[in-house]
Amino acid sequence: MTKRLIPRFSRKESKEFFQTLNKRVNQYFKDNQLAKTGNWKLYLKSIIMFTILIAPFVLILSLNLSDWLKLILAALIGVGMAGVGMNVMHDGNHGSFSKYPWINKLMGSSIYILAGNVFNWKVQHNVLHHTYTNIKNHDEDLEAGIVLRFSKHAEWKPHHQFQHFYSIILYGLLTLKWAIVSDFVKLNRYHKENLSYANSKSHSTQWVGLVISKILYFSIWIVLPIFVFNIVWWKVLIGFFVMHYTASLILSLVFQLAHVIGEADMPLPDFKTGTMKNSWAVHQLKTTVNFSTKNRIVNWFTGGLNHQIEHHIFPHISHVHYTKISEIVKKTAREFNLPYNEYKTTRSAILSHFKFLKQMGMRPIYVQ
Repeated sequence: MTKRLIPRFSRKESKEFFQTLNKRVNQYFKDNQLAKTGNWKLYLKSIIMFTILIAPFVLILSLNLSDWLKLILAALIGVGMAGVGMNVMHDGNHGSFSKYPWINKLMGSSIYILAGNVFNWKVQHNVLHHTYTNIKNHDEDLEAGIVLRFSKHAEWKPHHQFQHFYSIILYGLLTLKWAIVSDFVKLNRYHKENLSYANSKSHSTQWVGLVISKILYFSIWIVLPIFVFNIVWWKVLIGFFVMHYTASLILSLVFQLAHVIGEADMPLPDFKTGTMKNSWAVHQLKTTVNFSTKNRIVNWFTGGLNHQIEHHIFPHISHVHYTKISEIVKKTAREFNLPYNEYKTTRSAILSHFKFLKQMGMRPIYVQ
């Protein structure tokens, strides 16, 4: 990203909404004598998710299974990758998994076995995405190069008119891109722009850590099966691809349903001052959408990422509490005549997302 004016959220808009909401949520935890971090339900789920990730890999390496069964197990590993990412890594890197910082750091480090990097993730997600949600050129989750067009503010290309068809193919490449390309590109860019967060390590240490983590990652998932367990190389690569494609498809769809959808605003800051129209908390309400919050399976598996409104306003509260505090958030938003965007089912949210992609793919009246 080139140097640009950093958005500043409105100070003219009343802070009463967030102050009231914050007071009510804090009172909920006080009245119920609950910690805002994870509990036994999260710890149990973490064990299950790691089992889904690791057990199929052990079976593939240790048993003489048919190729088709190995392929199914590779897809199951992908489900485990997504599950660990959404439930364990995500809470860990937000500092909400446990009250103990070292446990949060350990759980957050699970991103290394998912092909990612802690520093890059915290800058992109915690710093950029959570601060500048849905603001073009600042929230990297909206950036898709010229391949996809997620915003009316993005440049239109003729091939975008077909993006609601081909996007699903590209969504399956997300984590594979992380593993091979994105982390190196992002780390280089973040260092050039001096982007970091509290207690982040030096640039040279970050580069050494990135290279070592990638060597270990590919050694575990590719070198080990081929050279230690004598699995034919092309079968390993196919399984590796299936694993990543499954995880990527799940993660991409969950991510997109929260922000790249018709009800989610994509405002721009004032061209001269960089000031946003709304305060930060109200901005989060207007740029974020929930889906399928009454579905226990979706709640459990997505790590509360279907409760994006609650997550964006209270990122340091563990997702295991979102179902309860969502009623407080919804009630308070209505009292202040503010939006609380929500889809009742996952299916309706998915259909709306691809409808939005089709809309963004249409040729604008004035092509930028």
